[in-house]
Amino acid sequence: MQDIIRAKRDGRALDREQIDAVVVALADRSIALEHAAALAMAIYLNGMDARETAALTGAMARSGTVIDWRAEGLPGPALDKHSTGGVGDKVSFLLAPIIAACGGYVPMVAGRGLGHTGGTIDKLSAIPGYDAFCGSDRFRAVVREAGCAIVGQTPDIAPADGLLYAVRDATATIESTPLITASILSKKAAAGVQHLVMDIKTGSGAFVRDAVEAWVLGDAIVAAAAAMGMPAAALVTDMGSVLGTNAGNALEVSEAIAHLTGTARDPRLHTVTIALCSELLVMGGLAADPADAAARCEAALASGRAAEAFQRMVALHGGPADLVERPARHLAQAPVVRPVPAPDGVVQRVDARAIGEAIIGLGGGRRRITDAIDVSVGFSAVAPVGAPVGSGRPLALVHAADAAAVERAIAEFQNAVIVGDEAPRPAALIRSR
Repeated sequence: MQDIIRAKRDGRALDREQIDAVVVALADRSIALEHAAALAMAIYLNGMDARETAALTGAMARSGTVIDWRAEGLPGPALDKHSTGGVGDKVSFLLAPIIAACGGYVPMVAGRGLGHTGGTIDKLSAIPGYDAFCGSDRFRAVVREAGCAIVGQTPDIAPADGLLYAVRDATATIESTPLITASILSKKAAAGVQHLVMDIKTGSGAFVRDAVEAWVLGDAIVAAAAAMGMPAAALVTDMGSVLGTNAGNALEVSEAIAHLTGTARDPRLHTVTIALCSELLVMGGLAADPADAAARCEAALASGRAAEAFQRMVALHGGPADLVERPARHLAQAPVVRPVPAPDGVVQRVDARAIGEAIIGLGGGRRRITDAIDVSVGFSAVAPVGAPVGSGRPLALVHAADAAAVERAIAEFQNAVIVGDEAPRPAALIRSR
């Protein structure tokens, strides 16, 4: 392993045998964590060429079970999306049941939080009883019965990526195009995804700050997916502020349920979700064009079918059968909730990354692989860019374990937001070239 690390450290390309050796060691956990960390950093600094990236992606996909839904007779297309990570991004909890309600199937293998961004699996851990590591047999059964399933990596689903994902999170090596590409596509290939839409985030809360760089990453992933026989599309969306009104694990699940049931719907979150769903429905042959697809998505929400699909998925994974009807009964609530005071004015700009870091400071994310997470903490009622604040209208509500944590989080949130006198120019929510 040291020879492999040395080769990549010195900028040399790895051959297939070396990459296969790394993946085998990652999959069976025989690799030393310091070796995995050193190799991740070497790849981050020196990159991988297209051949290396393809070899790493394929090897990680084959490190466990690879599902073939066509061979298993799934009666509809297997569709999925992936986000490069953001603050308050709970789109997966909306997209999966919407697609299921429209006749598609979503076999989603998701991950834990990376850096300052929340992870879908961490958010699911806020649902009592939800088993996100159920294995491929139950995963298949839930996809068939509910139309969607969201699970984490297990010993039989892209297991090599599971450890590498955690190492990247802890070693500041997340922003690496070959590692991002291999991580995303290995999980999707293992889950049998037939069509994929990428949500490439850009802005203060994204790993890719620049829209041009975001398109470069999106194009690289789309090209790699196509080479694997997985048609894909990419959207570049704004992550210059919290997506939705809540950020934090249980708080985001609560907001997703409110969105599905129509109790409350944030316009930015809704627009991004419908755009991603529409891409998938058209690619999967379930809608004639984007307008038809958007109408089908809206109908799935209005009829309650999407909320029902989400509830079926939760129950089949071991969660409460009445979560959608009684979320407050089941989702953890922080013992201390206080407003984040604001001066009079309008929200001009938000450092979403700083807000994500503040959630980690509250205990809602990890700084080390072994860190436990408090799923109850975070921010709710976050004022979006352009919103008037002050005079009793706070920037947000902070949810914390104790008074000391609240005071720190208030200061961090205030430092992350600029309030001014004039309404700012709205950012483009979905970027075009």
